[in-house]
Amino acid sequence: MGAGRLAALAAAFCLGASASAAAPLEAYGRLPAIEEARISPDGKLIALVVTNGEARAVAVARTTDLKPFLQVPAGQKKVRWLDWAGSNHLIVTTSHTTDVPGILGPREEWFAAIDLNLTTRKERVLLQGVPKTIDAVLAPPMVRIIDGRPYAFVEAFHFPSNQGYVSLFKLDLDGGLSDLIEEGQPFNRQFVVDDRGEPLALAQYDPQSRRWTVKVQRNAVWRTVKTVDAAIETPELVGLGRDGRTALVYDDVQGASALHEIDRDSSNWGAAVAANAEAEPIHDPTTGRMLGFYTLEGDQDRYVFFDPMDQKRWDAVVKAYPGERVILVSVSADHQQMVVLADSPTAGPAYALVDIPAGSARWLGSRYPAVKSDVAPVTPVAFKAADGTALTGYLTLPKGRPAKGLPLVVLPHGGPAARDRPGFDWWAQGLASRGYAVLQVNYRGSDGFGWTFLAAGFGEYGRKMQTDLSDGVRWLASQGTIDPKRVCIVGGSYGGYAALAGVTLDPGVYRCAVSVAGISDMKRMVAWDKDRSSVATERYWDRFVGVEKGRNLDDISPIRHLDRVTVPVLLIHGKDDTVVPYEQSQMMADALQKAGKDVRLVTLKSEDHWLSRGETRLQMLQATMDFLEKNNPPS
Repeated sequence: MGAGRLAALAAAFCLGASASAAAPLEAYGRLPAIEEARISPDGKLIALVVTNGEARAVAVARTTDLKPFLQVPAGQKKVRWLDWAGSNHLIVTTSHTTDVPGILGPREEWFAAIDLNLTTRKERVLLQGVPKTIDAVLAPPMVRIIDGRPYAFVEAFHFPSNQGYVSLFKLDLDGGLSDLIEEGQPFNRQFVVDDRGEPLALAQYDPQSRRWTVKVQRNAVWRTVKTVDAAIETPELVGLGRDGRTALVYDDVQGASALHEIDRDSSNWGAAVAANAEAEPIHDPTTGRMLGFYTLEGDQDRYVFFDPMDQKRWDAVVKAYPGERVILVSVSADHQQMVVLADSPTAGPAYALVDIPAGSARWLGSRYPAVKSDVAPVTPVAFKAADGTALTGYLTLPKGRPAKGLPLVVLPHGGPAARDRPGFDWWAQGLASRGYAVLQVNYRGSDGFGWTFLAAGFGEYGRKMQTDLSDGVRWLASQGTIDPKRVCIVGGSYGGYAALAGVTLDPGVYRCAVSVAGISDMKRMVAWDKDRSSVATERYWDRFVGVEKGRNLDDISPIRHLDRVTVPVLLIHGKDDTVVPYEQSQMMADALQKAGKDVRLVTLKSEDHWLSRGETRLQMLQATMDFLEKNNPPS
């Protein structure tokens, strides 16, 4: 795989490859060498987030020679989004976990947007110094070019009194001016501006009546288009439609999922432009208009573009990477240049810059360069649960070992309304590199397989969602692939809960468990989340844990079944977790220790729920591996 000068920059800033036969654990556990890549609208520049495994930097280079001319250190800041505003402004959005002075409430993940002016080389924090407003944005900025000038429209809290409301601001990036163009009202959730920078649509949600409303603005007056009952799922504004003058609504109410367009004359939203539960819109980088949509259908990526020429270009790009999973990352305004992520089954994921007119592509660099040729093979699997439910997932096998009698790690995904995807998974690959087969199951309740499959998980926390995992173990054992006496379970978030449930609610399957940011006490967790979240969150919990069916939360709380724990347990949790509180692991550790069980708690300092820091992500993987090798040796 060839590498240009930009790849050399990334390599210089990143962890060097090991000279040993197998890639070191650090090759998988540290942050990706390149986390993100965005091409400028004129196609002349490319911006990347590069790391040395721990610290981050934003690098900008020319596409002509991939020679870097600007690099801005980000340090320990978590870079979440890159957005070009024209070709002279790069907006970098970062986040950190903190309390905001003067605002009541728990610690949260707050986002700040920074405008990097490539002409002056100066940085500006958007909204900084704006009266009655904190410089924290609530979503990625909406970029619009108006009369040749770049503007960013951002949603943020405005405080006309002691109460903050979601409001809309217009920022002139060349002039440095900030204007409040839509003052917030109670229940505001989202705004959309059209391709001329005029407010177009507003979404509101009333948690008491559980009603979601979408409005459109015409002649400076907001008019209600539609109000829907939304006890749990709410529709969502997801940008502009096809002509830049319509707003796009993602409607996801009990499986009737679709993307709809609404305009200023609408009395209802229009026909679906994409009737698919997993459709993700693709937008033009300059106008914001919808170009098409993306879906993952089973194990196959599918891109649909409305313009036949765009479709032809994309089909040609995919054809150029046979046998690889190709993901569109960024596109120039004329759609002639693209950044793609090509995930090779033998070399892992790497970024490439594709030049359509030239019919050529140049590698920008690998996400995991130190892994090199040590990528373990990943195979889609399908089997049936004990009750006949058809399940799918992925099996990662240790490279160079016969697929017979292997030690197994079950790695359930978080969510639970999420899914595992095909291709390179750093956690699964890290485990496989040490000799373990790794099974990832899309258990019932996973998203992306239709409403019926999702609804099959309602009320099945710790029940059939759990036995779907152990049914996968039994299926692999029946194939002779794994040794059923050498199986452990490892997971994060919901997967962390599943790890604890595996040794309490479904004992006898696993010889050890690792829970990363997992829930141990369901009743306490639900109460904590209800106290700080919306009524819709409360209903979501009731649905999945089975309150609607009259089920007792203690029945599915691992901490209430300590007597069933007969194997070692490792608990790992970040102190800055705002999704599952650290106390969930601390309580479980104390209870297990008091009960005389084999338990250890590893605290990740300054780490969030998503393992965003390189140092602590590696700490998690190393602690997990030490624990597995002690309690379930790979050989």
